[in-house]
Amino acid sequence: MQPESDAIGAEPQPATQLTVVYGPALLAYDFGPEHPFSAMRGRLTFELMRDTGLLDAPGVKVVAPVEADREELLTFHTKEYVDFVQNACVKGYGFLDGGDTPAFEGCFEAALNVVGSSLKAVDLVMTGQTKYAFLPVGGLHHGHPDRASGFCIFNDIAVCIKRLQAGYGLKRIAYVDMDAHHGDGVVYGFYDDPSVLTIDFHEDGRYLFPGTGELHETGRGSAVGTKINIPMPPYSSDQSFIYAFDEVVPAVIRQFKPDIIMLVCGVDSHGGDPLTDMNYSAASYLHAAGSLRGLAAELCQDRLIVWGAGGYDPATCAKCWTEVGAALAGYALPDFLPAAWRERYRNLTGEEAPVGLHENNTSDNTLQRVEKMVGWLKMKVLAF
Repeated sequence: MQPESDAIGAEPQPATQLTVVYGPALLAYDFGPEHPFSAMRGRLTFELMRDTGLLDAPGVKVVAPVEADREELLTFHTKEYVDFVQNACVKGYGFLDGGDTPAFEGCFEAALNVVGSSLKAVDLVMTGQTKYAFLPVGGLHHGHPDRASGFCIFNDIAVCIKRLQAGYGLKRIAYVDMDAHHGDGVVYGFYDDPSVLTIDFHEDGRYLFPGTGELHETGRGSAVGTKINIPMPPYSSDQSFIYAFDEVVPAVIRQFKPDIIMLVCGVDSHGGDPLTDMNYSAASYLHAAGSLRGLAAELCQDRLIVWGAGGYDPATCAKCWTEVGAALAGYALPDFLPAAWRERYRNLTGEEAPVGLHENNTSDNTLQRVEKMVGWLKMKVLAF
């Protein structure tokens, strides 16, 4: 299936259930074969969505990426930083940060496509053309106004929040992040903004980049209480995540009454990820997506946007993100991965592909520590 163009027009089309934003231009956001953030993740995800029939399911649509322009970047990023990235892109060498995010020829245009595609998702959701939008390639939540960080050149989510505020006049935006790495670019980018609720589950920063997101960081000034950080202990599993999610997220979001919900679905919290120490299975991602889908229907006219973000095992990315997409679309996936996809995976990676698609829930011995964190939040911050 090929992505199709879907320009924002004066004559709105009937709403689809799920729009996936994907196309070859997004695969240019790739730091090379030796770097963990590669295009392979997005490509294998899209191909698995296609091979399982998800992209041909009723109510599912694929739209092509578009480029953002400089003015859109400048709603969050400084002019000096945008100029720096553009110049580094021409030279195509060195790093845009301390050593994690290399410059490469074309990186400026590649990053523009990520930001533009996220803005397109915002427009499709806000104009009622789709209920849910999903961007497996996107969710660059470490980008700061004046610097790159953690594989993130420009912060597409932060630019989207600015669009929602200035372009659509939204007063309450809810952002939930379950990537293993703290979404510092978004959290601190809106740390004193009470109109942006952030709920960030991440591996404790004492053990993992970027080392931030402590429990007591709850916002500044009038925004105190709208920034919720839940630093999960290493090796936390579905048992602890689902407990913490259910104890915090539904009540906080209902109290906040958002106009839209955003989910960063980084699967580097999965037990199969090579860069982190977490132990979620697909069950955690499905639980979060299903719960937020219900809350979006209840509170904000079904407005829900999901990003893939991190995840550095290509098979895990493809499986989990396909399951999340299917959950949003209400589509039943097969029990086993299609043979054609498994053969393609073997040819692309040189490794044997997994066989089964679904996973069993995981348990851990961190629940007691997580219960204490949740108890502190309820007593000190959440008032329920």
